[in-house]
Amino acid sequence: MAQGTHDHQVDPRNEDIQININGQLFRRAEAKISVFDSGFILGDGVWEGLRLHRGKILFAAEHMKRLYEGAKALDMAMDVEPQQMLERIYQTCEANGMESGVHIRLMVTRGVKSTPYQDPRMTITPPTVVIIAEYKAPMPETVEQGIRLFTVHVRRGYPDVQDPKLNTHSKLNCITACIQAAKAGADEALMLDPHGFVATCNSTHFFIVRSGEVWTSSGDYCLDGITRRNIINVCKDNGIPVFERNFSLTDVYGADEAFVTGTFAGVAPAVEIDGRQIGTGRSGAMVAHLQQLYLERIGRETGQL
Repeated sequence: MAQGTHDHQVDPRNEDIQININGQLFRRAEAKISVFDSGFILGDGVWEGLRLHRGKILFAAEHMKRLYEGAKALDMAMDVEPQQMLERIYQTCEANGMESGVHIRLMVTRGVKSTPYQDPRMTITPPTVVIIAEYKAPMPETVEQGIRLFTVHVRRGYPDVQDPKLNTHSKLNCITACIQAAKAGADEALMLDPHGFVATCNSTHFFIVRSGEVWTSSGDYCLDGITRRNIINVCKDNGIPVFERNFSLTDVYGADEAFVTGTFAGVAPAVEIDGRQIGTGRSGAMVAHLQQLYLERIGRETGQL
């Protein structure tokens, strides 16, 4: 079984990649930021995970929209426009000779502080922008054999505590959930909302299939996932009943199929949850169908279809 949806084989090409820091390229071993950086001191920043496929960053407009809306919500004054940001990402990939099979982590922090303190007014530089592009592909068993989930006690919180729609560097609740799931022998954590309904996973979005219908959470307590939204739209475009709704673990345990979505692995089956086999315990017909439809969606995005 996979160890989470981000499990991957080590690629020796990543040992000497160039990393972009504030528009400058540095070899991996030389890429560094200040110990006074807001991201290091406080986890104060926003980020995106993207993929490069056949020379194109997939769903770039959607990722930039989410990144810049998150920065605005945190009152971070971005000094790089969205198009410039994309150009930096492409320049980084080109400098590394990358074309496909690439996962990109784009990180933007508030900047360097004059002293280690949370007040944003202590920030003395523009935002710090780091772009790490690596050759990274999901393990075949992740998308073929699936993953195991464990429902953790850590909840997705109310937006007046920490809005779960923000893709921030402050991910301690998800890390705690991931640790609990790993200690239970699972690959990822399934997280509930404050009312006990299923919300999301610690690093992916969660779906179930019941009687030919695809269900996912209401979206009130999870990040507005790019792949999540693509799968919802793929269902709508292909006449598959899809619902964003509240549902409980009872609905999950009795589901015909379950799966997770994310930028890295796309669509991956979840075959066991809390020790209970889901459906046949293998990837089902709906998951296989959605995997194919998603690949076609990527093909249209890159002009291959």
